[in-house]
Amino acid sequence: MIDDLYSTKVLALAANLPHAGRLTDPDGSAEKVSKLCGSRVVVDVKVADGAVRDFAQDVKACALGQASAAVLGGAILGATLDEIEQARDGLRAMLKTGAEPPAGRFADVAMLAPVKDYPARHASTLLAFEAAAAAVRAALARTSPAGPS
Repeated sequence: MIDDLYSTKVLALAANLPHAGRLTDPDGSAEKVSKLCGSRVVVDVKVADGAVRDFAQDVKACALGQASAAVLGGAILGATLDEIEQARDGLRAMLKTGAEPPAGRFADVAMLAPVKDYPARHASTLLAFEAAAAAVRAALARTSPAGPS
């Protein structure tokens, strides 16, 4: 069972984190920390026309948190807040209730389905998506007069 959790695919993603680092002048930033394990993700974004145009992430997490962040980083450019929140909510449902994985640009989180059986790993697996949604929400509030929808 542990082999399913740390598959070759998951470990390869964790080792190749897209957009690692920080942006110098982001429109929005957010930090999320898992109280259980201490994993930490900081996300910076720039938005234009309601979508992510630039993105960086500073990830200090286990392999599962890093793999989740890698899926996020590989597909976030061009994503809207709605897409990110749907992916976050779909990932949460997949982990908590065994729901089908999210579809669309973030569908690769399906490889993290075995994490469902390890509740102590749920928080770190969700961190990147939670931080990204919060950062985009902050950016939209800052850059548009009406704020996020």
